[in-house]
Amino acid sequence: MPSRAQSFLSRDEEVGFGQSTAVWLVLVITRIIGRVIIRIDPGSATPIFEQLVRAVRTEVLAGRVAAGERLPAARDLADSLDVNAHTVLHAYQTLRDEGLIELRRGRGAVVTNAAADAEAVRDLAAGLVAAARESGLAADTVFAIIREEFDR
Repeated sequence: MPSRAQSFLSRDEEVGFGQSTAVWLVLVITRIIGRVIIRIDPGSATPIFEQLVRAVRTEVLAGRVAAGERLPAARDLADSLDVNAHTVLHAYQTLRDEGLIELRRGRGAVVTNAAADAEAVRDLAAGLVAAARESGLAADTVFAIIREEFDR
């Protein structure tokens, strides 16, 4: 049955040698949804919803998904990735809380303009990191300063 989502599985095989030869299969699920590549590793210690958040966030911030573009319906994406729909909804809610998408009744998940705004912030962050390195400040110190500014 054709769907909007094209998918494929990639299997990475690793062979271990010792007293006896053993073969381990690591299953990594990769889905191409429109232009968005979502890679899920069910064996990872990272929860699946967080893997989804990271994958979508990366694609949005890289500009491969434009503002106003719709993400797949949660149920469709869940079916494509063979995960629970609540897992996808949890990921979408996290992305909404980050301001990267809006959840609209009847329209689903829509990418916001925040990605374009994030590019300007990324440039400022690069300058901040350069200044911190020049000053010899540790990353944890810079993160603490940023947290303080957010808490104001």
